[in-house]
Amino acid sequence: MTASAAVTETGPLASLLANATRALLFTGKGGVGKTSLACATALSLAARGRRVLLVSTDPASNLDEALGVALSPTPVDVPGAPGLLAMNLDPEAAAHAYRERIVGPYRNLLPEAAVRSIEEQLSGACTVEVAAFDEFAALLGDAGADGAGPGHGFDHIVFDTAPTGHTLRLLELPAAWSGFLASNAGATSCLGPLSGLQQQKTTYESALAALRDGAKTTVVLVARPDLWSLAEAARTWDELRALGLSNGRLIVNGLHLDASADPVAAAFAARGRRALANVPDVLRSLPRSEVPLLPLGMVGLAALRSLAAPASHLEPPPPPADVTLPDGLTPFDALVRDIAAAGRGAILTMGKGGVGKTTLAVRVADGLARLGHQVNLTTTDPADHLAEALADVSRDAGSAARMHVSRIDPHAETAAYMAEVLATAGKSLDPSARALLEEELRSPCTQEIAVFRAFARTVDDASHGFVVIDTAPTGHTLLLLDAAQAYHREVTRTQGDVPPAVARLLPRLRDPEFTKILIVALPEATPVHEAMRLEHDLARAGIRPYAWIVNQSLLPLAVTDPVLAARRADERRWIGEVLAGGRRTVVVPWGGAGRQDG
Repeated sequence: MTASAAVTETGPLASLLANATRALLFTGKGGVGKTSLACATALSLAARGRRVLLVSTDPASNLDEALGVALSPTPVDVPGAPGLLAMNLDPEAAAHAYRERIVGPYRNLLPEAAVRSIEEQLSGACTVEVAAFDEFAALLGDAGADGAGPGHGFDHIVFDTAPTGHTLRLLELPAAWSGFLASNAGATSCLGPLSGLQQQKTTYESALAALRDGAKTTVVLVARPDLWSLAEAARTWDELRALGLSNGRLIVNGLHLDASADPVAAAFAARGRRALANVPDVLRSLPRSEVPLLPLGMVGLAALRSLAAPASHLEPPPPPADVTLPDGLTPFDALVRDIAAAGRGAILTMGKGGVGKTTLAVRVADGLARLGHQVNLTTTDPADHLAEALADVSRDAGSAARMHVSRIDPHAETAAYMAEVLATAGKSLDPSARALLEEELRSPCTQEIAVFRAFARTVDDASHGFVVIDTAPTGHTLLLLDAAQAYHREVTRTQGDVPPAVARLLPRLRDPEFTKILIVALPEATPVHEAMRLEHDLARAGIRPYAWIVNQSLLPLAVTDPVLAARRADERRWIGEVLAGGRRTVVVPWGGAGRQDG
């Protein structure tokens, strides 16, 4: 046994490492540290002499930056970590390969028009999701262990998953597809020709069996020491148990319980103790690890290895003598007043999960209502936290009366969409053709179309007042926006025309007078750089952000605690990097307008 292996046995991840199954899935609310802990676990297992594959399934992956190596959809060695290979499941590349695999066999067999029709059916966001799961299933299923699949030769496969709601959709797909394939008598679907899907059925079933086998798969639920994050982990575990998964563990990441004379440190400690005292019942029976808050960012192998080190505290570096806020920042209240001046419009909070989008959406909506405007506050996030965020806002009677709160309910929207299609496109069909249409609507993609239409209607409502939309975590949101063009074809195919709200959506998202995108980030390397990637992706679609909000910052606060002081000093660099791009930037302090628990 190597020296590194001996060290990990007494660290906070010792129990997880000692009982590691072949597959380990790290999941939880966005921003809780899934990537860092997945990396630390993979590094520790490799240090024990195991051959390990680390895989990100997140459409907005930051695994490259954490490890300091350029990744691709095929495994590459991680320099400085013998035995560890890593890869990103690139959704777009996976979708391209998936489309070609499905369409290729038909190119010389069907007329060109029929091939184009199949390609159009495979052009939407749903295909991207399916293709990513296709590769995930191949790695996870039994094929990966017996020499026939891409996971062959690895002792462990560690998955850094997408934020919770997106991951649950992926895990539900094998069962949904199995039912769809069994009942659909037609030749095609919005996932492509059913013959192509039938070929994958064994792989999907094998993946689901592996997920449900506690001797093969461990689900590692990662949470921050706050009530929201733990509640999300509890909901996740409830849903995973309903899917038949049984082997779970909990990691509470970022605990800082040293209550020094520093009032900010005391607030951190109080929050952590309150969270540990109120762990939901469904999580109490799970093995639990507690990882301390560290004084350094989780970028690079040395920092990642420190998460599994036995010392509960690393020696913080001495902070610079003078660390101040940079010039050129916009106050939060001034941002809201400037938005209000337009008198109407759509405001979207976007960014990596866990950065406080929900809380800031609530604060913006409340600010607009206090200025006398009617506001519709809604969410597209599968993990809806609006109610919790609203409970923490002291609203006066006037602002509460002017704010309407809603959510886009996927199940209700899907049912309404199916009924509408059957009443329009299915109205004049004979019984046989109508039966085929009903089977087509049972495809897992129908929900994506229904939610997209609801999103378009919600944005359309901003022509009459303010609509503030708390969006899903970044990767899922980008899939939704990508659908603005791809779903035109699908909706036209099933209904005969494109609803006006859908037709107006992309032009309105591109209109800076109508839509204001607020990109939310934390003052750390990975959230800032991921937000910059989001900004780049939006630019490709012709959409420009209105402002950036750097949330939960220690920089505006006076802190003396050594760990917090080190983190505060590090923030100056990342806030400066945001400002350097000429971006309108708001900094919200920890415990300020963007609540630290959100």
